[in-house]
Amino acid sequence: MPATTVSALHLPELAGTDLGVGPWHEVSQSDIDGFATLTGDEQWIHTDVSRAKLSPFGTTIAHGYLTLSLVVPLLAELLDVTGVTMVVNYGLNRVRFPAPVPAGARIRLAATVTEVTRIGDDCYELIILSKLECDRSTKPAAVIELIYRTYE
Repeated sequence: MPATTVSALHLPELAGTDLGVGPWHEVSQSDIDGFATLTGDEQWIHTDVSRAKLSPFGTTIAHGYLTLSLVVPLLAELLDVTGVTMVVNYGLNRVRFPAPVPAGARIRLAATVTEVTRIGDDCYELIILSKLECDRSTKPAAVIELIYRTYE
């Protein structure tokens, strides 16, 4: 699905807009290992393939924060804001990880802009409800309420 492109002038019209669902992306064991090395979180459930086979998941799983970090580039596939000097990931209101992402699984993002608020003279704040879907689960891998700010 192509990204929704909107100019700064039309940001208020985005409130309530379903941005759709993006394409699938694989989360490989190499991705998981790289994140483990980068963060120092090398817990066996993420990195020890042999031991993880005996876990309730039957395989290694991605870190929750790895899946969370993928939301920003996946959202860029769904929303493109033009006519601004920058778009800032301002934070999160709520994050939940209802289901794991096994190594080799595919994920994709579904997102809806729930609110758009003018902040000062040159800024809009967007609240975006995002669900990270996993092809190996009926539950979402993550449900995130993102806060983005755009600056003119």
